[in-house]
Amino acid sequence: MHTKTARSKGVSGLVPTGPKPELKQMKYSVLMSVYRKEKPEHLKLSLSSMLGQTLPPAQFVLVKDGRLPPELEAVIDEAVSSHPGLFCIVELEKNEGVGAAAAKGLAACTCEYVAKMDADDIAKSHRCERQMEQFLTDGSLDIVGSQITEFMGDVKNPVADRIVPVNHDEIVRFARRRAPFNNQTVIYRKQAALKAGGYMNLRRCEDYDLYIRMLHNGAKAMNVDESLVYYRLTDDTYSRRGNLSNTAAFIRTRYHAMRIGFASPLDFLVACAAQLVMAALPKPLKKMFYIKLLRNR
Repeated sequence: MHTKTARSKGVSGLVPTGPKPELKQMKYSVLMSVYRKEKPEHLKLSLSSMLGQTLPPAQFVLVKDGRLPPELEAVIDEAVSSHPGLFCIVELEKNEGVGAAAAKGLAACTCEYVAKMDADDIAKSHRCERQMEQFLTDGSLDIVGSQITEFMGDVKNPVADRIVPVNHDEIVRFARRRAPFNNQTVIYRKQAALKAGGYMNLRRCEDYDLYIRMLHNGAKAMNVDESLVYYRLTDDTYSRRGNLSNTAAFIRTRYHAMRIGFASPLDFLVACAAQLVMAALPKPLKKMFYIKLLRNR
């Protein structure tokens, strides 16, 4: 693993406007990982959306999870050169998976707050300002997420919203059976994440697993009742959500939640039964189930 801080010349991103002075004093790191199968045009849009925040990041930790093709390297180099001193690039010699990449990226974050972001999604320009306002208002918060808008192809083509619980007690109840946050929207306190053990070496459900342990460890959470991120759907999104590997990962995560006493045996059985039914459905029915029953159109 190699960690380097980029300090090259370039032009800054969008000029932030709006945040109150005390909010500007609250620093956060962006944490994103990239692997070879990401599409360069999607990565560019994702990076631009975080670099153009009205409350800009103090640090951008980008984990290269294994060797990347030249097209992805070019997108990263352009972003780095345009924002001197902002990026910390963590290079993994081989693909280690999302859990390991997130763990090494988190270790490189220097700010108290860490904003997770996926390499193919798009954040609204006020996302981080809106979330950091919550930490400013309530100093006891450890996790702040938001709603998301799922889209196909272009953000002008929204498909559905994934609505998650807003207040802490509802989030805890929801987490016993389903993921209570939209992963690509979350900002959390680094020390609260580390206190709960940080990221495990998992290739799936690494975020859900971390948030269960954080909540079980006493972390206070909320979700902003507003869509702050556009989540990209692809042709195989619904197939991946219900495949055997994904199903096994969710069952393993929920079993751990039951074993530590966060969830009950009934929570485990109900959630796993639903997951197995989803895995057995053909792709068209999976899509219909997600959009009509699990999402707000």
